[in-house]
Amino acid sequence: MTAPDASARSAAELLGLAAAAGIHRLELPTPFLVGRVNCYLVRDEPLTLIDTGPNSGTALDELELKLAEHGCAVEDLELIVITHQHMDHLGLLEIIQRRSGAELAALHLLGPYLKDFGASAAADDEFALQVMRRHGVPSELATALGSVGAAFRAFGSSGTVTRPLHDGDDLVLRDRTLRVLHRPGHSPSDTVFWDDQRRILIAGDHLLAHISSNPLVSRPLSQAHGTGRPQALIEYIDSMRATRELAAELVLTGHGAPIVDHVALIDERFRMHERRARKILRMLAAGRLTAYELALQMWGNVAVTQAYLTISEVLGHVDLLLRDGLVRGHDEDEITRFEAIGR
Repeated sequence: MTAPDASARSAAELLGLAAAAGIHRLELPTPFLVGRVNCYLVRDEPLTLIDTGPNSGTALDELELKLAEHGCAVEDLELIVITHQHMDHLGLLEIIQRRSGAELAALHLLGPYLKDFGASAAADDEFALQVMRRHGVPSELATALGSVGAAFRAFGSSGTVTRPLHDGDDLVLRDRTLRVLHRPGHSPSDTVFWDDQRRILIAGDHLLAHISSNPLVSRPLSQAHGTGRPQALIEYIDSMRATRELAAELVLTGHGAPIVDHVALIDERFRMHERRARKILRMLAAGRLTAYELALQMWGNVAVTQAYLTISEVLGHVDLLLRDGLVRGHDEDEITRFEAIGR
């Protein structure tokens, strides 16, 4: 695919380029703040759906209508591909797999996770609860937020991975080959699919045009990760650095508009993370603070209602400062506080 003057093209024009390559965006509603989710119908053999949307009647109705616009139905799908473990991307999986008999391709680490999504999500919630308490979120608030998270589990679903994928594998369809690239950070299972021939990257939530993908501190999917707290932002920056090297002319995202200059976007994200880390360093110059106290200073009440998202953001930037030897952590009464070194 060639895309001269791609930066001047509208989202509709870019989606037209994708459609000409046999990839059609299907936007579905979600109950989450991020808004609608992008799934992709790939007109090839096997007929492929990348991501499914959340488990809701509204999302299923819209999916069926959008598939019908392309002359097919749920029952015609032959392959489902999942980009990562978040429920807005896999919630209709069980229904679609049952109705269509489609194979399910996903990162091999997701096989055990998807076998019993409810149990996996409950373990994620318990992990998040412990992280929140460790980093200063009041116990009552952490428990209340955990209850909200449990209520949302119904938007996810289980599934049976029949085609486990590994980093560097080729997912071969009749008319295209998609290189499987593991890009953890936003989640431990983030997987992107690279069509080198057409210079198209199907990126899930690894890159988004309108917002920076939040590197959530997530429960590891593999025992090989070790016992320490995952450093999601450091991992995400490494993943973006690898994606930056791809000669992509079009990036199809999990939410919002396509991306045409992923190098410029990634470079701006690097600068943004550096600016935020420096801001946190200045805040720590006044004394020891927990991640939650830092989040409150940065985002106010949003840090109360979105405590886990915001402390994940803070911890990611604190990890950059820890890596560079600019701050240190202190564990006091099962709470971790950070301070600037040499203040």
